[in-house]
Amino acid sequence: MFCYQCQETAKGTGCTIKGVCGKTENVAHLQDLLIYTLKGISIYALQARELNLVRPAIDKFIMESLFSTITNANFDKNRFIERIQAGLTLREDLKQDILKAGGTIPANIHDAATWTASVAEFETKAALVGVLATENEDVRSLREVITYGVKGIAAYAEHAYTLEYQEAGIFAFIEKALAATLDDSLAVADLVALVLEAGKFGVDVMALLDKANTTTYGNPELTKVNLGVRNNPAILISGHDLKDLEELLIQTEGSGVDVYTHGEMLPAHYYPAFKKYENFVGNYGNAWHKQIQEFDSFNGPIFLTTNCLVPPKDSYKDRVYTTGVVGFEGLKHIADRVDGKAKDFSALIAHAKRCPAPTEIETGEIVGGFAHNQVMALADKVIDAVKTGAIKRFFVMAGCDGRMKSREYYADFAKALPKDTVILTAGCAKYQYNKLNLGDIGGIPRVLDAGQCNDSYSLAVIALKLKEVFGLEDINQLPISYNIAWYEQKAVIVLLALLYLGVKNIHLGPTLPGFLSPNVVKVLVDNFGIGGITNVEDDLKMFMA
Repeated sequence: MFCYQCQETAKGTGCTIKGVCGKTENVAHLQDLLIYTLKGISIYALQARELNLVRPAIDKFIMESLFSTITNANFDKNRFIERIQAGLTLREDLKQDILKAGGTIPANIHDAATWTASVAEFETKAALVGVLATENEDVRSLREVITYGVKGIAAYAEHAYTLEYQEAGIFAFIEKALAATLDDSLAVADLVALVLEAGKFGVDVMALLDKANTTTYGNPELTKVNLGVRNNPAILISGHDLKDLEELLIQTEGSGVDVYTHGEMLPAHYYPAFKKYENFVGNYGNAWHKQIQEFDSFNGPIFLTTNCLVPPKDSYKDRVYTTGVVGFEGLKHIADRVDGKAKDFSALIAHAKRCPAPTEIETGEIVGGFAHNQVMALADKVIDAVKTGAIKRFFVMAGCDGRMKSREYYADFAKALPKDTVILTAGCAKYQYNKLNLGDIGGIPRVLDAGQCNDSYSLAVIALKLKEVFGLEDINQLPISYNIAWYEQKAVIVLLALLYLGVKNIHLGPTLPGFLSPNVVKVLVDNFGIGGITNVEDDLKMFMA
């Protein structure tokens, strides 16, 4: 196997025996083959669009399949075998639709659009079409940046799709980008342009998801979230899917079963629509990688709605439920919605009633809900603080948390920041510092949490609004520095979105991506000022200068 799509990849260069994330060699191979199959489908999808043949089932399949290959989403080889088989069938059906519509199939069409094999031959085929099949290091690097960016787009598109929000242009770009990664006629310059185009669609899809979430559940608002527990049986929900949470709260209401959030589901507390549920108690625990300790002490069932699953320990494995694209062999899986009906959580609720209440691991509360609408409501206060010098600088510290000890850098950096600075954050990176007592500036908390990783869009909206208010020509003239942590592919599309918006001098850590070749790094440094991190003292001097 060879995989280097996440920040924790072995030695920073690539996992070759088993994924640091926990995925096995055969799962890695099957994921590679699924991506290859999606690229083949995309070739036909582009041709179909030219003939005005739009197949929503194709768009949905590509979107969900890409999401299933994101780090820590699905570890179940059988699910990938089923997806590859379904993909081959859809590919052939689309080909026949094209022929019936009067289209022709080029004689030299790529192997990704024609290959077929038995299940027994899947891994052999996969070994020929993985990341290293592209020999040129720079072309390979750019193709993978595009692929990982598209995975991030697909994840956010899936969240919006669940709430019945979608845009055809986003699906069309996904298919265009996937097909382009097979095109040997594209030069490095062409691929760089496609990377920036991916950033444009990153902005579009995050704006779409923001609209879906806020239209459905209201604008996030300043909220204090409880960290303690009550003496009731409970369910812990993790991941990102707000629709799953809504249906779970409806079905648990009045049942005597409490619901707590974990990880990236914390920001659900900021939405007005969820505050009416008395059994929606608070947040339990921290970022995704600490689940191997915290799921043990929770005592009740755990529900994984999207990626961020760590291979479970035997001590709590029988209490973990998955849904959607999430999968792991041996875990119970809650089926998708059928004909618009809600998912059935009766087994999950019944399981909770047989379990003791959660063991308390912390107390107190944290404050969040500073998405763009809430910050704009405080705009006068924030602007006055900047004009008077009470706030000297904002630090965007969005992104991901992770297992590496080196990530303690972000907690130390937050502690070392001058008292006249404010942290803007989104994603699970905030767990490094959102429980620190960093105080406030004239009533404005020094950590403003916008929400999930996709809510990095809110941080961009805030920056653009400040640029307008202060009458600046360039977003980079704002007193905002970017010190961002990354882990997986949704963070990649957030980065590309910021580059598309013209943000420069972003510092990325704890390490630069292993999939960036030296020449591609040079392009990013020369054109966008991308940099890494060193140590808190030196980095702080650099940022404040």
